Amino acid sequence: MRISESIRRENLVILIALLAIPAFAQQPALAGSAADELAPKRILWVIPNFRTSPMLANYKPLATHEKFQIATEDSFDRGTIALGLFFGGEAQLTDSNRSFGQGVRGYAHYASTAYGDYVIGDYMTEAIFPTMLRQDPRYFRRGKGTTWSRLEYAASQVVWTHGDSGHGQFNFSEVLGNSAAVAISMAYYPENRDAKDAISKLGNQLAVDLAANMLREFMPDLRRKFSRKHNSGESKP
Repeated sequence: MRISESIRRENLVILIALLAIPAFAQQPALAGSAADELAPKRILWVIPNFRTSPMLANYKPLATHEKFQIATEDSFDRGTIALGLFFGGEAQLTDSNRSFGQGVRGYAHYASTAYGDYVIGDYMTEAIFPTMLRQDPRYFRRGKGTTWSRLEYAASQVVWTHGDSGHGQFNFSEVLGNSAAVAISMAYYPENRDAKDAISKLGNQLAVDLAANMLREFMPDLRRKFSRKHNSGESKP
């Protein structure tokens, strides 16, 4: 797989997050449980959002089965399946892996590998490594403060997380989990097996997770903003 093709879907998520940020520049931050109650199960109605959690007050660690439950919900959500089908079709149209072929059989190959990327990544970063390393895979929304302080917080969660003890620590689950997922994917992408491609894919996956954290942090605010506009429009004679 050519590098320019392999990172296309990752860049799409990053672009969506960057375009969404200006919407919050004048948006007052919500605080407390009101913000958390608005947290959607899916970001932009498609991207699964089961790992987002309320703020850290009264923190309780997850049991092993709860970590695997989060990974399972993310992996087998209809949004994840839809993303796999969509990006599988996009990869086939651009002929990013010629050995996969075309037609129905080729599309099945593209779609299954695209979906497999999501499933492997979810289980590695949300279940397997968090269990092994006793880390919490959840994203804890800050939900208050200035826009830029919240952006800084969201970005930092890619490399900083909470252990099951409740103390902050380096996010080994994110980095090592994504590294393992990339290494596994090289086995079923015959045209993407060199170190340069692997490093590029890992870097872009971490950037995607950073962008996803920004969306997790601010989507309830955006949802609330549009809900108010909708209600205002309905109240007009």
